[in-house]
Amino acid sequence: MRYLLPLLLLGFFACKNTSEEKKEETAEEVLAHPTTGKVITLDPRLNDILDTNAVIEVLAEGYEWSEGPLWLEKEQLLIWSDVPKNTIYRWKAGEGAAVYLRPSGYTSGPERGGEPGSNGLLLGPDGRLVLCQHGDRRMAMMDAPLDSPKPEFTTIAGRYEGKRFNSPNDAAYDREGHLYFTDPPYGLEKNMDDPAKEIPFQGVYRVSPEGEVFLLTDELSRPNGIAFSPDYSKCYVANSDPERAIWMVYEIDEHKKFTNGRVFFDATSLAASNPGLPDGLKVNKEGVLFATGPGGVLVFTPEGEHLGTISTGQATANCAFNADETVLFMTADMYLTRVVLK
Repeated sequence: MRYLLPLLLLGFFACKNTSEEKKEETAEEVLAHPTTGKVITLDPRLNDILDTNAVIEVLAEGYEWSEGPLWLEKEQLLIWSDVPKNTIYRWKAGEGAAVYLRPSGYTSGPERGGEPGSNGLLLGPDGRLVLCQHGDRRMAMMDAPLDSPKPEFTTIAGRYEGKRFNSPNDAAYDREGHLYFTDPPYGLEKNMDDPAKEIPFQGVYRVSPEGEVFLLTDELSRPNGIAFSPDYSKCYVANSDPERAIWMVYEIDEHKKFTNGRVFFDATSLAASNPGLPDGLKVNKEGVLFATGPGGVLVFTPEGEHLGTISTGQATANCAFNADETVLFMTADMYLTRVVLK
């Protein structure tokens, strides 16, 4: 980590001299974080995106399955889901990790096992917290401010054609406020064989601002992560099936439907020898994809060229940028991790 010290110290003194209001980690605090994994370079263009010698820091650990990271800029903290624990945690520089919200995804009913908590987290058009709730089998919005969370929720969408969703997993808003989300069976206690499963397929859906639900595709066996291109003309969807470990890309037509779907990248062979499957993904303002999958976070050009992998050493579920896209946070099995970007 010697190569990071001059940069970190410079950043520390700059922050100290220019901002007494925003609490920043000192260089010593950053260097105190344990590290894991490595960056695997397949194309030298990766060095334009992150230092190929960058370290992957472990910010917190001890979770069952960490998911759905979301950076809250005003609060200067990250929140993420521990799906089996039905809990959202928070991490803030200088403070560490703590419980943010509990319960997060299963709010009523008999005690149950499996993965009942929230999964993907995002902010709605009005800045409120939106949750993919496995246990309650719905897309929901928290009825409380971000800086004073409470387990009180309003349903955004809970059914398609009168049938309950499987377990909404990940979601993204377009610029007009339409909510797109995936619905695999992972939140059901018996997965595909759960007798409570009401919809015979695993769909990708759109919810209009008026609350209407539309099926976009039922062709994927395990739709998971979802994200838009910067201009919202394309939508990327991960399929977390070891038999077909792929990312799809769809064009969005004038009616906000999926069209011209094609395989963006096929990682089935990688999944046979690396931990993890296509899962959560994010797209930066340049259109570069950071897609969790076999081996960690795979970095793709908009054309689907695999530049390299941020290898966490764990099955990696999801990732999120900070506000200016200089940091990538990653939820990797029991860990919350981060890596500095350029």
